Amino acid sequence: MSIFTPPVRGSDQRTTDNHDAASHDPQHTSPTGSAAASLPGAPLAEPTGRSSRFGPGARKAAAFAVPAAVILIGLAWAIAPGLFAHGSPTETVGAALQAPSAQFWFGTDATGRDLYTRVIYGASESIVGALVAVLVGFVAGTTLGVLAGSVGGLLDEALMRFVDVLLAIPALLLSLSIVILLGFGTTNAAIAVGVTSIAVFARLARSQVVSVRVSEYVEAAYGSGGTFWTVLWRHILPNSLTPVVALAALQLGSAILQISTLGFLGYGAPPPTPEWGLLIAEGRNYVATAWWLTVLPGLVVVAIVLATNRLSHAIRGGEAA
Repeated sequence: MSIFTPPVRGSDQRTTDNHDAASHDPQHTSPTGSAAASLPGAPLAEPTGRSSRFGPGARKAAAFAVPAAVILIGLAWAIAPGLFAHGSPTETVGAALQAPSAQFWFGTDATGRDLYTRVIYGASESIVGALVAVLVGFVAGTTLGVLAGSVGGLLDEALMRFVDVLLAIPALLLSLSIVILLGFGTTNAAIAVGVTSIAVFARLARSQVVSVRVSEYVEAAYGSGGTFWTVLWRHILPNSLTPVVALAALQLGSAILQISTLGFLGYGAPPPTPEWGLLIAEGRNYVATAWWLTVLPGLVVVAIVLATNRLSHAIRGGEAA
């Protein structure tokens, strides 16, 4: 009597069976093969690279060009408002509280004056005042910061304690106090806003100078016989001022907001002088019936401020979101 023993399949046989089963199972098909590429639901292959026009260089250029164009338009309004608006911003040209139309792009105010003309002429007050404020803060603050960071010692301690005192006072309170002392008006408001920004420029300039002063190329310049002022002018300042310039662009938007705030509170240009904060203040009593009196000047302010913020990021090397 013979006993029949079935053959035991080895590992090679199991591997062969599994491979055969996988070849008939579509779930086990490799997605990298040619068959996977022909499946209806197969994802399309992603491009290996982007077009050059969408590269990092193009995005950085757009991040700089767009806000710069908005700011240049605002500066053109401030320098030559007569090229963009005809007529006087203080004369009555139509009926009161007319909605925006083809004749009056921003409508008319409560006395029948063209709001578009008043907004354009208001750039001379707001933007020029903001430029004066940034110039005051940039020159005074950078000078203090560079002296403190480059000299050090007791001068550094004294200047930084003065900066701490400025930082301890709220900016709006300090600017209101200076305006009350100097008198009302856009120029005095610009000086007051500039004083409030001295501390910010001074701290940033000092930190940049201190970090650059201990670098190897500065020490090499001193070792090769360079004097203090030569090294400061040729090596420290050129490598320290880029963040300060970016801060100046950012402070331009902040200065516009602060000057508009002072004008809204009645501490800026007196009426009927067109000033962006004053225009918004004049239209606040007509928000329910004439929304354009506050919304349209407010949108102009927002656009300029956002452009300065984006320009500051572009100067620092950041990309637009």
